[in-house]
This record gives sequence, C-alpha cells and structure tokens, in this order.
Amino acid sequence: MIPRRIGPSLALGLASALLLGACGSSNGTDTGNAAPAAPVTSATADPVTSAPAVGGSSAGGRTATTAVVTTRTAQGLGSIVTDDKGLTLYRYDKDEANPSKWTCSGACTKTWLPVIVPESVQTSGVDKSLLGTVHRNGRTQLTLAGWPLYRYVGDTAAGQTNGQGKDGEWHAVTPAGQKSAVTG
Repeated sequence: MIPRRIGPSLALGLASALLLGACGSSNGTDTGNAAPAAPVTSATADPVTSAPAVGGSSAGGRTATTAVVTTRTAQGLGSIVTDDKGLTLYRYDKDEANPSKWTCSGACTKTWLPVIVPESVQTSGVDKSLLGTVHRNGRTQLTLAGWPLYRYVGDTAAGQTNGQGKDGEWHAVTPAGQKSAVTG
C-alpha cells in the first residue's frame, strides 16, 4: 500500500512547487524592482562560468544567463558592454529605465534574449553601482543604469555587434548605460 501513496504525494509536492514559483513572477509592470543584484562585486582572477542560453520564459521566449559583465571596444562603436562569453549586450528603446521596465516579450524574446543573472554578478570596466535587476517571469533580468539588457541571437561569436541599430530601437549598451553610437 505504501507505493500507492507515493504518487499522490509526489503530485501534491510538484503542484506546490509550481505554485510557489509562480508567486515570484511579474508581468514587467512592477515598479520596485530596480534594486541592484546583491552582492555585486569586482571581477576577480577566478574563472567564472555561465549557463548557456536556456528556454523557459512564460512568454515562450528564451533567455541568456551570465554572471559577468565586462567592457570591450567594438570597432565603430567605441566602448560597449559584453557578457562572460564576449557577446554584446543591448538595450531596447521601448523599455524604461526609471523605473526599470521591460517591454520585449513573446516573439520578441526569440530574437532578443533577456539577460538573466544569479544573485552575484562580477564586473570589469562597468561601474557596479549602475547595475540592477528587474523581475521577469519569475527570474531576475540584469539592468544597467535602469535599462533591461538583452543578447541578440544574430551575434554568434564574441565581438559581434549585428544587433546594433536593428529596427532603429536596439543599441549596444555603453558602460554608462547609454546607447552606443557609430563612431568615425
């Protein structure tokens, strides 16, 4: 008789876990989510790994996960921010910085992957006081100067900036959180 009780107990436990996970989700309209990720620390010599892009936002899109943001120089754009793999991070003009609010959802997140971060984010060349987070479908999306950050699926190698200027609304982000501009 004991094995027959395991099934209902397992189902109840799984249902409870799903309900608890749903309690932390947001539709992006929460205005109190611009607090920095805690703790934010300076970059160290220790290697940091990040999870690969994963599926799973409730909007049907994918996300990108990183634990490191760095600054690099991109030809024609000047200084921009990248993740731990050297992939360019972008901001979206339709999002809001104050308070932080994301608007890219659904089909948008299939092309523009929200940058999801763990509790601790390491920085190199980026002022850690400018980093923050906004809740996104039960996850924590990284912000810079309030702007939610994304990766572009068309950038497949470190240093690429293929998303720069897409639809006139997507821009590689500078270390200060500004839109990067084409330089001469």
